[in-house]
Amino acid sequence: MPQFRLEAPDLFMVFAYVVFIVGLGFYFARRTETTDDYFLAGRSLTWWLIGFSLFASNVSSSTLIGLSSSAFGSGISVYNYEWMAALVLIVFLVFFLPFYLKTRVYTMPEFLERRFDQRSRYYFSAQLVLMNIVIDTAAALYAGALVVRILYPEIPLWQSVLGLGIVAGAYTVAGGLKAVVYTDAVQAVLLLVGALLVAVLAFDAIGGSWSAVTAQVPPADLSLIRPLSDPILPWPGVVTGVFLLGFYFWGTNQFMVQRALGAKDLNHGRWGALFAGLLKLPILFIMVLPGIFGRLLYPRADFPALAENTDLIFPTLMFDLLPVGIRGLVITALVAAIMSSVDSTLNSASTLVTMDFVKKLKPDLSDHRLVVVGRVVTFGFMTLAILWAPQILKFPNIWTYLQQMLAYLAPPIVACFFGGVFWRRANGSGALAALVVGHLAAAVMLGLAVSGVFIVQTQVLTPAQVQMAAGGTPVIHFLYLAPVLLAVSLTAMVVVSLSTAPPDDEVVQALTWSPALLRAEEPALRALPWYKNYRYQSAAMLVLIAAIVAAWW
Repeated sequence: MPQFRLEAPDLFMVFAYVVFIVGLGFYFARRTETTDDYFLAGRSLTWWLIGFSLFASNVSSSTLIGLSSSAFGSGISVYNYEWMAALVLIVFLVFFLPFYLKTRVYTMPEFLERRFDQRSRYYFSAQLVLMNIVIDTAAALYAGALVVRILYPEIPLWQSVLGLGIVAGAYTVAGGLKAVVYTDAVQAVLLLVGALLVAVLAFDAIGGSWSAVTAQVPPADLSLIRPLSDPILPWPGVVTGVFLLGFYFWGTNQFMVQRALGAKDLNHGRWGALFAGLLKLPILFIMVLPGIFGRLLYPRADFPALAENTDLIFPTLMFDLLPVGIRGLVITALVAAIMSSVDSTLNSASTLVTMDFVKKLKPDLSDHRLVVVGRVVTFGFMTLAILWAPQILKFPNIWTYLQQMLAYLAPPIVACFFGGVFWRRANGSGALAALVVGHLAAAVMLGLAVSGVFIVQTQVLTPAQVQMAAGGTPVIHFLYLAPVLLAVSLTAMVVVSLSTAPPDDEVVQALTWSPALLRAEEPALRALPWYKNYRYQSAAMLVLIAAIVAAWW
């Protein structure tokens, strides 16, 4: 195996990039005066900025390393999360984004207040802040620290977390969302270029022959759709849990949706979401398949370190195949991935606290004071995330940490948004019931899982879990747990809504979807060239998704 060592040109490129990104953040700080500027980039974002920022915020260093790691270990089925994201974004831009932009909200909890009442807003906002810090920001910092540990094992984890948090937090505190989206655009390009370089060189190293791959890799590992018994991604889980968790992430999570909220108009918001979905589709070729190529280059029998820790496959490919200097470019892409995730979550949490709590409690505060509050809150959350990130070591791995947390916490939130937009009779009491009952049910199920009453499966069962299952302990895959909790939450919403007074008809008319909305937008769409019509674009995306899934079925 190669030595994971950076030469002087590599280090120079990383250093130059960090200086550039921080400088860009402070440049935008001089142009940030109002709350619209700081939290929504002046509502001026164009489609390409939105798309690049969504992509970069989603693809963290854990994604870049984790996708090839998963492919090296168990095949390409992990790509189901990527194409499903494109499908989720189509649902988001058709049915939900028009309402978000119509109400000119700053936050997702604020939308729940418009549709229901302030109880669900405060509940969801407090939960989102917690999830942004202990799940999104902390996990991104932890994943970045793991990258640093691979390169410099002598550096303690907490020091890596501290350094990464300070760098990413500095320009986020200064420049707000505009700094985030412009730096994300740079980082997205670096991510794509870096991953593409590794993929092309890895394919060339195996002889540039796909037949060599199919001759040595089992067909099941080159298939997206896995059997019902698959421990990692059984096929029903793709259409239940993967879609559900994906919608939470792309359609309701503040740190992702905030980019679309800053769109200059609905068309740019829709085009940006479609562009982000389009960027997700090539990930199969540039981030997943390199893990498969790694199997041919580094057979497990000859490379026991890779067999023991598959997370090393991407760094191994990078250091083995890339020349000095170019390697620095890809390391820079990893740094970019880390910072694009951290800056997004910090800005999101700051927006939630400032606009959902501070502005509500202190409505007379000037825009300037609210921006100051936002910067202080961002700094505080950066500190909390730095302190929490090392706690992830207590979980088996970062994948288990992320998926278990989301499987328990996301379903009640998704129930509120789907119920609110698609069911006219849903009211404020029903929304609160969905959140409270859903999370109480999640807490009960978590307690039962921790006490060993049943096993929540996120990966191949450990020897201890196999022994428990053999003794009669039920096993439920986390992708099935999520829809169960969704059903519980929706049931609570329906029962309580029907038992209490109906919502205000004016609100229902304005904020629930009906086919009439599609008819109402047709004149505006007819005025656009056909290639700018989001319906044609969405249809083309669906055809592309179907073609990829069919080809790799």
